[in-house]
Amino acid sequence: MTLVRGRDRAEPLSLRADAVVVGSGAGGAVVARELARAGLSVVVVEEGGHYAPSEYARFSPARSIGTLMREAGLAVAMSLSETPVMSVLAGRCVGGSSVLTGGVCFRIPEAVRAEWEHDHGLRGVTAAALAPLYEALEADLGVETVPEAMRSRSTELFVEGAERLGVPMKSLRRNTDGCKGAARCNFGCPNGAKKSVDVVMLPEVLARSGTLLSDALVERVIVEGGIARGVRGRFLRAADGEPDVPFEIRAERVVVACGALHTPMLLSRSGVRSPHLGRNMTLHPSFRVGALFDEDVQGWDGAMQSVYSDHFQDDGITLVGAYTAPSVLAAAFPGVGRAHRRLTAALPRLAFFGAMIHDEAAGRVRSFFGREPLITYAMTPRDRERMWRGIGILAELAFAAGAREVLLPIFGQDPVASSAELAQLL
Repeated sequence: MTLVRGRDRAEPLSLRADAVVVGSGAGGAVVARELARAGLSVVVVEEGGHYAPSEYARFSPARSIGTLMREAGLAVAMSLSETPVMSVLAGRCVGGSSVLTGGVCFRIPEAVRAEWEHDHGLRGVTAAALAPLYEALEADLGVETVPEAMRSRSTELFVEGAERLGVPMKSLRRNTDGCKGAARCNFGCPNGAKKSVDVVMLPEVLARSGTLLSDALVERVIVEGGIARGVRGRFLRAADGEPDVPFEIRAERVVVACGALHTPMLLSRSGVRSPHLGRNMTLHPSFRVGALFDEDVQGWDGAMQSVYSDHFQDDGITLVGAYTAPSVLAAAFPGVGRAHRRLTAALPRLAFFGAMIHDEAAGRVRSFFGREPLITYAMTPRDRERMWRGIGILAELAFAAGAREVLLPIFGQDPVASSAELAQLL
């Protein structure tokens, strides 16, 4: 077992291995584990820092955002055409974004899998071929159904509204063990219940004599004679996070698993040329609606995400319960001064629910100033229609549950107080 914290490293480092994996998130960690199980020596390289679950469990939301997320959680997809500006959250730590998700585990919807196979030529990815892989991975991750007792009152109200409108809700499945319902999943589980890849995948890599480098920025894949032979980069300084001490890893197998944002950047810097590089990115745009009730809701008391509905899946819309840290919710409230203060004071009576759309490939990443890419996104007319419909569905669920006011994810829009106001707006 070897863990090298780059921020503590003062001397250059040179290593040789059978395989090097760039990125320690949900993609890189799984690949690294499979390679280690096959008997190969593996080096995993991660730009972010290494924090044990017991460490980030004590982080406040603000510290988690600044320490574990890319660009301190401020990355956005710049809008093209009639597209809203979208926040793009991504992890920058050992374990990647798996540390910061709600733990929700969906199998690929059959309609999406069929599209990949028949429309995009992804052969061999049949339902039968995927079934044993799902089962094995779900066993590894401890995927379990969220019990109804873990639902917050915020979630229950939206479920009641859905029942009145004939929209079935289902319990989500998440990779957790011992969840206490702190609604803090997005900032690293405070109770050590989330089985992210830093908990269930990377320890096995290290136990099989693997090496993990943290605070290690890979700047280029070494290509010789048209073949990838390793990677080189620099460790990031503890003081300011800037690249400093160099490192190089030579390996017969090179896996680039930096996610949709940084994999194209690294490949481009390494001389790879393709008209598809950095294009055709999907984001499944997500949004949430707030609802003000007469009763106390205290949505923070329960699982952050516990139910969903695929009732509108054929229309590309999935409803998903979501309630995050109150401070984060309050930052997005409409209004200023007295109007904003009114809603903040009403937080105990505010419920939230979200939705996401299955989007067409409308995004692109390209090099920009600094280490982070420029992300642009042009939402298609079909997806804009889905987004507006999803917002309308969530608002109607809230009114059906007895909400007095509904907060829409529209910048500058005052809360609406009736279905008639909603229809006029949408």
